[in-house]
Parts: sequence; C-alpha cells; structure tokens
Amino acid sequence: MRKKTYAMAALFAAAALTLSACGSGDDDAGGTAVADVSAESGAAKAATVLDKPFEKPDLVLTDTQGKKYDLRKETKGKPTLIYFGYTNCPDVCPLTMNNIAVAKKQLAQDKQLSQAEKDSLRIVFVTTDPERDTASALGKWLKGIDSDVVGLTGDFPTIQGGARTLGISIEAPTKDKDGKPVSMHGTQVIAFSPKTDGGYVLYGEDATVDDYTKDLPKLIKGEKP
Repeated sequence: MRKKTYAMAALFAAAALTLSACGSGDDDAGGTAVADVSAESGAAKAATVLDKPFEKPDLVLTDTQGKKYDLRKETKGKPTLIYFGYTNCPDVCPLTMNNIAVAKKQLAQDKQLSQAEKDSLRIVFVTTDPERDTASALGKWLKGIDSDVVGLTGDFPTIQGGARTLGISIEAPTKDKDGKPVSMHGTQVIAFSPKTDGGYVLYGEDATVDDYTKDLPKLIKGEKP
C-alpha cells in the first residue's frame, strides 16, 4: 500500500491538491488547504479519512443519456465515489476507473453485504474536458469500463466550481507543444457516506484494485476503511 496520511492541513494541500497532466508526466502542486485529515503514525492504508468531511457538490449536469442529473438528489443516502477526469486521458483516468470497476465486481462474492447494499453503490465520473466528452462520447468510453458508472458532462465553469468545493483543482484543457490536448486535473477519488452524504474518505491515484476491493464493503456501510 502506498497510502500516506497527513496530520496538517498544509501537508494535505501539498499532497491532495496536486494537479496531474494525464499523459504528460508533469505535476504541479497548487491550491490552498481545505481540510485537516486524520493521521495515524506508520499507517499503510490506501484511504485518507478526513476530519471534516466535504459537502457533496451541488451539481446539476448531463448524463450519458442526455438527461439532467442532479448529483445531490440522485445519490442522496447512497455510498458514492466521485472522480473528475476525461476520456482522452491515456493513463491515470482509465487506470483509476478500471481499478474501481474491477473492485466493484468483487462485491458479488461478498456475503456480508445484502444485494440491496451492493446495488446502492454509485460511481460517478465527471469529465474535465466537456467540449470533447459529450454525453455520447462518455457513454461509449464508460461502456468499456462499467456501464453502470454515471458519466456526467456540462459546461466547464460549473464542473470546475463543483470540483473546487472538494479541494480538487482542474484547468481548462490546453494543447502541449505537439498540439495534443491535455487536461490538468486533480486525481483524487472522494467517497461519500450513505449515512451523512459527506465526503469523508479520499484516495490518491496510487490506490490499487486491492485497496478498493478491501474498502468498498466498508464504504458501502458508511464505515471508516
């Protein structure tokens, strides 16, 4: 496990608000501290449990069917994982989503959870590149990962504002020196409790399939991983 926990908000800002240019290999730390996080000396967990959970973003976007999707309303009282990324990302985004999708499939073997609890899990992918990630493009991409994942698109300022409430920085896509579009975005996955609807657990891009497989049953119940 590569997880690090942080006792100070300043360290959280440096570690959790890192921007990643998918495919470029460039990292640029930025942002300010938005929360303190729990710390356990020597901990080797994939998850960072936040002392002050994030409020779920008040986002109304468009899903892969072209229908309006009110994030708070549709996921209220349900265990929810939210990730901001884009479909043309060649590395971090597909890896993260595939890791979660594979872990989700393992839930079928978990006898400690009821089917209703398993079905309650919501995984939400919000694009950081809405100009290219139309509802149709999102749907096609997610079908190759997990067709049950909720894919959302909309206008960039709205998406950027929603991400910012979770301490996740994203920038409008630009082109690199070779003319290739690049989207700079935070790579954290935020887990929301079905009990409080608060975003109380954070995962970095180095979280593995095993990490999610181990933690999902607890997240579904609103427990600390």
